[in-house]
Amino acid sequence: MISSVRGLVLSAVGSTASSSTVVIEVGGVGLGVQVTPATALGVRIGDEARLATTLIVREDSLTLYGFPTADELAVFELLVGVTGVGPKSALGVLAVLSPNQIGQAVNADDDAAFRKVSGIGPKTAKLIVLSLAGKIAVTAESAPTRRPGATSVAASVQAALIGLGWSERVAAEAVDETLTELADAAGADSVPPTVAAVLRLALGRLGPAAHHATGSAAASTGSGRS
Repeated sequence: MISSVRGLVLSAVGSTASSSTVVIEVGGVGLGVQVTPATALGVRIGDEARLATTLIVREDSLTLYGFPTADELAVFELLVGVTGVGPKSALGVLAVLSPNQIGQAVNADDDAAFRKVSGIGPKTAKLIVLSLAGKIAVTAESAPTRRPGATSVAASVQAALIGLGWSERVAAEAVDETLTELADAAGADSVPPTVAAVLRLALGRLGPAAHHATGSAAASTGSGRS
């Protein structure tokens, strides 16, 4: 079992709307780690990064999944234990919802929150709520607010969404609506929004369209090369 990795970030590449690949050099070996887009956006090439990890073994593959916090890893492992939820779907849930938001949805018996994730239908969403009941602690979260620094955050999140396959217009609208919603909900003394937080909320707002948008982008790229 590989419980964590720490090393130099060699690359961070977005592959789908719910997962990205970060390559971290450990002892001279580059390890490819599957992470959420927000996690990939939060690391810098050339800097050191540490991720809590779990290795998923299949007959034809060994896949390493990584998370910036132990809480995300713990929730990921709970999710993959739910019937019908594979590692990719579990990572997709964490790309849209934070561990605390997942706990809140479970406590509120709100399976609609999980239906926002591409590939998760009503039956699986309900199973997630039933299976995770009482297993995730929920803490109070302070809401972010819109500050002058949000301009650079908006640009970073918009660039990430475009890289994941959405058009510039759709990405810009999603980011603007997300920041406006955060600003309306926040108090004057709230901390500025982080890139990871805004990206997670923007992805949640865009919802299941993520798969279609990414697929369309991939198709366009492929036709351009032919």
